[in-house]
Amino acid sequence: MIGKIVSINNNVVTIKLGIDINNQSNLINLHVVFEEGNHKIVGEIIDMDQTTAKILIVGEIKEGIFQPGFNKKPAFKSHVRIINMEELGQILGQPDIKDRSKIHFGISNIYSHYQINIDINSFFSNHFAVLGNTGSGKSFTVSRLLQNIFTSSEYVPVGANILLFDAYGEYTQAFSKLHDISPMLNYKVYTTNTVYPDTEVLKIPLWLLGVDDLALLLGVTTANQMPILEKTLKLVLVLRGENENVVEHKNDIIARAVVDILLSGNESSKIRDQVTAILTNFHTKQLNLESQIVQPGYVRTLKQCLYVDKVGKMQDMEVVVDFMQQFIKEGLELPNPDGTIPYTLKDLEQALDFALISEGILKSERVFDYANILSVRLHTLANSEAATYFTYPDMVTKAEYINRLFTAPDNKKCQIVNLNINYVDDRMAKTITKIISKMIFDVATINKKRGTHPYHIIIEEAHRYVQKDLDVDILGYNIFERITKEGRKYGILLGLITQRPSELSDTAISQCSNFIILRTLHPKDLDYIRNMVPNISSEIVEQLKTLQPGNCIAFGSAFKVPVSMQIERPNPEPLSNNADINKVWYS
Repeated sequence: MIGKIVSINNNVVTIKLGIDINNQSNLINLHVVFEEGNHKIVGEIIDMDQTTAKILIVGEIKEGIFQPGFNKKPAFKSHVRIINMEELGQILGQPDIKDRSKIHFGISNIYSHYQINIDINSFFSNHFAVLGNTGSGKSFTVSRLLQNIFTSSEYVPVGANILLFDAYGEYTQAFSKLHDISPMLNYKVYTTNTVYPDTEVLKIPLWLLGVDDLALLLGVTTANQMPILEKTLKLVLVLRGENENVVEHKNDIIARAVVDILLSGNESSKIRDQVTAILTNFHTKQLNLESQIVQPGYVRTLKQCLYVDKVGKMQDMEVVVDFMQQFIKEGLELPNPDGTIPYTLKDLEQALDFALISEGILKSERVFDYANILSVRLHTLANSEAATYFTYPDMVTKAEYINRLFTAPDNKKCQIVNLNINYVDDRMAKTITKIISKMIFDVATINKKRGTHPYHIIIEEAHRYVQKDLDVDILGYNIFERITKEGRKYGILLGLITQRPSELSDTAISQCSNFIILRTLHPKDLDYIRNMVPNISSEIVEQLKTLQPGNCIAFGSAFKVPVSMQIERPNPEPLSNNADINKVWYS
């Protein structure tokens, strides 16, 4: 017995110590048991001086099972003692791994050499977050955690599907020896370095992108731009060929645009210039500037009929309108894109140009202002190195593409796939991350055996990509928020790694069930963690400021109480060390 209860205030019990504290090792953060008959209430020592100790009640042990929280408080007559090893195992889990349902996590900072093991389902069946300042050990923690999945027991988790978005390309080394553990395990890296690629360059089939993906790719900022993209995706399917149906659609779009301009009421010279511009850039064999218009007594080209006389009049305007009317067809319907017809960025660029003229970009300055930027961005993309990412070599479906991502060059399954997005800017990296995550989500949601093929999407520097942005306003949803809210039932689990939790989407972080928090110093981030992370106490928040690198406090559905632990160094380590200035300067 270490003392007697002298006061109970809310969930903090104060005891008068009955032991000489000077002859004891540090008791702070040790667990104690308030025992009265068969009733055991568990607490954690949070503060003490020479004569008293304050103990925070954390749970109860009933019939050998620890339950967080409590229904009643200890009686003043309770026997107060330090927890024994059997009871500690009921709280922190048994230190020895006996089956494949557990993996090793770390070493307790409070109980010497005590191994912390977690239930795989309790942790990996939920979304999780790894938070901490630069240099606190996030990369080491994630690397070790994933390594432990494959080394904690004799069982080989061949069915794992872990997709890691690597913001700095630092994880490649950490998983390079995965195949050495078992010939059934494989690791694959995709790079975004198109100039000096050391692995396979990441490529995405353009034709698998929906209108929402295209909106992300082109940086749509207003809902007015969405109908243009919807029409673009429909037009690209009919503009790739030269069959009768395609030509009919082309002629219809061109003729409608020309007629709109002719009847716009603008000055004749402006009308002539705009019609000439359209027919210079968009034309068919039947409809172009050299098309012949036959009138009684003469034949002239369409270009000649656009002549503006000395008084500023286009005398043959009605003739041109009548000529155009023959190409306008009512009831023409564009097909809906379904990902079965491949096309290129150049095809998409042509389709967007046709969509823009059909929306009246040349006759309305208002339409031009918000629509032309799409054309500029697509043209820039199509003529940049980034176009490489959208030049997929084979025709595949969405499910086949995701399956290929997780297939090694020897056609064996990969358990960890690293997408190194270090070589693209933040906007493109964010777009790639969202597009591929959405593809995985789409494939999972149509799986008839829901949740039987789980994927874990782990995002390094998540504050860059998992943000509260314009997606909800433009698309009606944010894919990461949708995954955190709906993904669990489909087996799509998100892991967020960030040094700036205050910049994350509130919805995404609030849906995480497990948290690994390393040293955090920024007041804004500490306030955010205090307000947004469920079941975190002020005591834990204060501890976060003083954690050493590689040490964390973990809590959530996989932990019955918050656990302070040291994460062992990964082997191999990720390439996340700081520059050795002394060595560089004086070598």
